[in-house]
Amino acid sequence: MALSNSSIAKTYNRLFVELADPRTNDWFLIKSPIPGLTIIGLYLYFTLKWGPRYMADKKPFQLQKTLVVYNFIQVFASCWLFYEGLDAGWLRTYSWKCQPVDSSTTPEAMRIARGVYIYFLAKMSELLDTVFFVIRKKDRQITFLHLYHHTVMPMISWGATKYYPGGHGTLIGVINSFVHIIMYTYYMLAAMGPQYQRFLFWKRYITTLQMLQFCIAFLHSSQLLFYECGYPRWSVVFTLPNSIFFYYLFYDFYYKAYGKPEHRKNKDKKENGSIQNGIANGSIKTEKKDE
Repeated sequence: MALSNSSIAKTYNRLFVELADPRTNDWFLIKSPIPGLTIIGLYLYFTLKWGPRYMADKKPFQLQKTLVVYNFIQVFASCWLFYEGLDAGWLRTYSWKCQPVDSSTTPEAMRIARGVYIYFLAKMSELLDTVFFVIRKKDRQITFLHLYHHTVMPMISWGATKYYPGGHGTLIGVINSFVHIIMYTYYMLAAMGPQYQRFLFWKRYITTLQMLQFCIAFLHSSQLLFYECGYPRWSVVFTLPNSIFFYYLFYDFYYKAYGKPEHRKNKDKKENGSIQNGIANGSIKTEKKDE
């Protein structure tokens, strides 16, 4: 038993201490996977079990002002992340073919690392998307795509922050932040009331942008198969299949929502009706996602 416990301790130390980036490993929610996994576990339990049961005999919350403020904060955070990613790396010093992680403590390297960490915190905050759906009794918006996106993205961004806070893998975060600027602007306008309906004709293009970002992510990540710069090639084992799966999920959503003319006509009528109550907060079902 003592030998077994020692082996577990050594394995844990190897995975979560020795392999971690020492610059970010002590940051809030990063050192151990347990806090993040606990939050995600509670999120799924609330979404799938406790939340719907609690709301079963209650009227839905409206939350119009809350949604406007929430979506504005998400737009602001996405703008900051998009700017930081470009200014700190991709428009200045980063190689579009293959970019290693700068593990130094220079101001430039730490700026990138902090950006990756803020991106992770943003993904955690987006769990509120689903919480708002539950307490507003918008259960049809909580699709598999929505839950998969909101569950997987915090874990991916946690891993990036802990092990590789910078380098090649950050491009998808920059692109995703750009998509979220547009997406959360849409939801903010939707939440502001029916007088903004005429500005909300471009919803389907958000899903198109989502599919495009995963195409770019696939092509960009696949370059690691041909170029060597120190960024781990094994990462494509996760990034490439995940890009394909996300693309498929968004394509399936787009086809069901907009692919058939008669379906699209009925869908548009339903959307116009829901906009009058202020549509929401980053739903994958109504957008997207996430992201």
